Amino acid sequence: MDRRHEILVAANQSFTLFGYKATTMEQVAQMANVGKGTIYTFFNNKDVLFEEIVLAMICEMRNETEQIINPELSFLENAHRILMNLLQFREMHKLYSKLIEEGHALRTPQVEKMLIKIENEVLTYIASKIQIAIDKKEIKQCNPQHIAYLVFKSYLAFVVEWPKRHDEELDENAIVELFNNTLFGGLTP
Repeated sequence: MDRRHEILVAANQSFTLFGYKATTMEQVAQMANVGKGTIYTFFNNKDVLFEEIVLAMICEMRNETEQIINPELSFLENAHRILMNLLQFREMHKLYSKLIEEGHALRTPQVEKMLIKIENEVLTYIASKIQIAIDKKEIKQCNPQHIAYLVFKSYLAFVVEWPKRHDEELDENAIVELFNNTLFGGLTP
């Protein structure tokens, strides 16, 4: 394993365990078993290192999501699969969860900036899939960015927020039916 990769692995571990604010370059150097100066030969500062870790996570999220797309299924079925996968990734990926936690609790500017970057990447990805569906005439002409935002935030509300505020948790089939009968129903020709 090369030094740069060892540093990235250690930094990912440190950001996941301690968050952005509590992670130091000394700590990353110790975890990577390198001198602190070695880190600076690859990364100018903690922000650059942090951004590289987050960009790798975004790439991982996109790759995982691409794998679940089934060309045999309709846009609506794939849209649901994509959205559920993105939300599961958000909940299950330890670094992402730590960033959300730190963003809410501490309002660390660098973390908030990265959370916005992650959300923008997710929305751009969803909008690209919506545009493909528009081009194939599977859904009506619309603004893909607006629909991506509406659909993602709606899914987020029902999958993540609803169970926190209500006694019942909606199962996946109930969510699919809800969206097919409302939002997606308005998109299909």
